[in-house]
Amino acid sequence: MSETTLIHPDKVRAYLATDYRLDHGDADIVLKVGVQSHVLAGLFEARGVDCGAFLTAYNPRGQRQSDDANDRAHAALAKSLADLGLESIEGSGNEKGTDWHAERSYFALGLAFEPAREIGLLVGTVSK
Repeated sequence: MSETTLIHPDKVRAYLATDYRLDHGDADIVLKVGVQSHVLAGLFEARGVDCGAFLTAYNPRGQRQSDDANDRAHAALAKSLADLGLESIEGSGNEKGTDWHAERSYFALGLAFEPAREIGLLVGTVSK
């Protein structure tokens, strides 16, 4: 991960403090930035992939949107992932102890960084 960013330090702190949860059968998988997940590694092995991306279309760039705008963006993200033929697991991300509501998200198996970034740039414009 790059040491420099244009993202405000408060948002970086929030992203680092967030629990990224994947709906996975009887036991959700909870991811934290910078913490290795053996459960996720096992899922990668079982699905025959070596990467994945956690994506949300809710509140692009940390700017609160209406529920309707977030729902439209989430649906557009689901369509983008399906159009790419990617298996995705619905999930959510939120920081405990804050008033920021959990954001519906997807974890796309086999999706590498650059394609994930491109999708993020596209779906971030849906709600506008």
